[in-house]
Amino acid sequence: QVQLVESGGGLVQAGGSLRLACAASGRTVSTYPMGWFRQAPGKERKWVGTISESAGRTYYADAVKGRFTISRDNAKNMVYLHMNSLKPEDTAVYFCASGSPGTWPLVEYDYWGQGTQVTVSS
Repeated sequence: QVQLVESGGGLVQAGGSLRLACAASGRTVSTYPMGWFRQAPGKERKWVGTISESAGRTYYADAVKGRFTISRDNAKNMVYLHMNSLKPEDTAVYFCASGSPGTWPLVEYDYWGQGTQVTVSS
């Protein structure tokens, strides 16, 4: 059974930084594309970025490019979302997801975490 558990959310002032973590079990993160998504109150869930399987290439939404970085620790089987220069509009619940290999850019994400809240105050 695949489980993804996010952690690291919290309240931060604008301009600050947070690191979200996604702990995976039942699936090896280095052999599946891993994505981060976010959902703000009253809005649809949006893609934030993806780290590809194997080579670990990263891709980001324009809204976070240059501020957010995705990394992966194969030994710990974890994926991270490093968020810098946070803005109030980054406030959302952040989810990690695991997808099917070889489907970039139309990754089919089939497992999701429960999410972690990030609140950025102005």
